[in-house]
Amino acid sequence: MRVRVATTALGITAVLLAVPACSTDTKPGTAASARSGRPADAAQQAAPLTSAALETRLLDQSDLGSGYLRKPERPTQHDDVTVISCPALSELGGDAATGGTLTFPHKAKADFAYGGSSSQISEELYSDSANKLSDGISRIFDAMTGCANYQVVGGGTPIDITSQKLPSPHDLGDEQWSQLLTFSTGGRSTVVKQTAIRDGSLLLIVSGSPALVDRHLDKAVAKATATS
Repeated sequence: MRVRVATTALGITAVLLAVPACSTDTKPGTAASARSGRPADAAQQAAPLTSAALETRLLDQSDLGSGYLRKPERPTQHDDVTVISCPALSELGGDAATGGTLTFPHKAKADFAYGGSSSQISEELYSDSANKLSDGISRIFDAMTGCANYQVVGGGTPIDITSQKLPSPHDLGDEQWSQLLTFSTGGRSTVVKQTAIRDGSLLLIVSGSPALVDRHLDKAVAKATATS
């Protein structure tokens, strides 16, 4: 499968997750799912939030505390890469990845670096119907956690990726997904934890250094789902 993918570890994760939510090629639950919680139903069909409304629900530096610096948004550089040894991702189709964010219509994102180190945390918010969010994100996590080991090659540089399904935080939102990704290239490795929470018509994804994701996940969910 050939996809357009960013060259940073977090960028690779974001683009491999960029599967059109309207796809119906794979039925939810047919792979080893990372989902937990209650599936969407008709009672959860709240009106989607606008991108502007989502922007106000993102964590900011005052929420995170000292030592965090928000990274400016930049045009993402993409390379053509090949995904090797991951049938689950290949089944999604060569045009499944279309950019650096998921293809739900309403979205907002913030990236932060911590303490001048390589530690990073990224928060993404999406809004659509509960059913579309549930079906889309479960299909994506099923595909990624369905491959314990695979490789992407872009610009002649191979990146080995391992994925591991993690226990999800059952007490947050309506549905939860979580995974640990390790990116290895040139003798160096980067570990990224990624946790997704769906609450009604809102989807939150927090990615980054595992300790930072664990530290700020509850806070991110509380702010994103606040009604006032």
